[in-house]
Amino acid sequence: MIVVAGEALIDLVPQVSGDASAPLLPARGGGPYNTAIGLARLGSTVSFCSRISTDAFGVSLTDRLAVEQVSLDLVQRGPEPTTLAVASLGADGSAAYTFYCEGTADRLFTLPGPLPAETRAVSFGTCSLVLEPGASAYTELMRREARLGRFIALDPNIRAGLIADPDAYRARFGRMLPSVSLLKLSEEDAQWLGYDLAGWLAAGPGAVVVTRGDAGLTVHTRAGEYSVPGEPVRVVDTIGAGDSVNAALLHALSELDLLSAGALAGVPETTWRQILDFAARAAAVTCARAGAEPPCAHELSAVDLGRPSRSVP
Repeated sequence: MIVVAGEALIDLVPQVSGDASAPLLPARGGGPYNTAIGLARLGSTVSFCSRISTDAFGVSLTDRLAVEQVSLDLVQRGPEPTTLAVASLGADGSAAYTFYCEGTADRLFTLPGPLPAETRAVSFGTCSLVLEPGASAYTELMRREARLGRFIALDPNIRAGLIADPDAYRARFGRMLPSVSLLKLSEEDAQWLGYDLAGWLAAGPGAVVVTRGDAGLTVHTRAGEYSVPGEPVRVVDTIGAGDSVNAALLHALSELDLLSAGALAGVPETTWRQILDFAARAAAVTCARAGAEPPCAHELSAVDLGRPSRSVP
């Protein structure tokens, strides 16, 4: 089982790109939420660990997880409102967000009890690592599970508008790295954080995967770095593309029996290229359709990782 820990929220997406007065369409989202659904669609066994509102949006979020066969056993509930993220889409399909998160349910997450014994990996990221008091609870969960020897994945997915003190956040990011097995981040995130690949690898992660938009993906390890090109695609928008990469990386590592602490140290170049190609194809499928709609396994059949596919509900 892969546990995905972090926020679930509602994206409000303009129906006409570039028009600030266009109607906003609610869509279920949040980086960890999208990652959990992406993993389930690829065939992984997934449990979502979060705190979700009992309001109408929260019910919609949990209903979707159930339909997608993501376990809700680790989901906490609360009466506070659901976080809202208002998206603005650029001409190239890229998305920027304004968040409405004061007093919302997801930021009141508390440290859960022991995770299921079958947990192989725990994935963290995005707003949940910024907004207190929940951020401290997620960070403690990360450290606790790392001490237990579990594989830890981190996708910081920087939302600069939410970070009141960038220097303090960068320091906290550095303190997380000794617990991390796989660090995945965009080139923009890496630049914001200082782009210290050698320092990050020395601090703990066995691999750092950097996404470079249509230029593809690069993995940096202590043994070297390997890249694959992006998959050519007509971009509708980029919402959820990074989350699909995150899900694809974790799924591929699971299928190849590499979800264990220290396992990434011995991964050869040919295997990394297979994993990165799988992730690039996942991102391309997501970019080719509106919103955060990650692919199912049958849509990535050109890269066979061995699990049966599921149809999109």
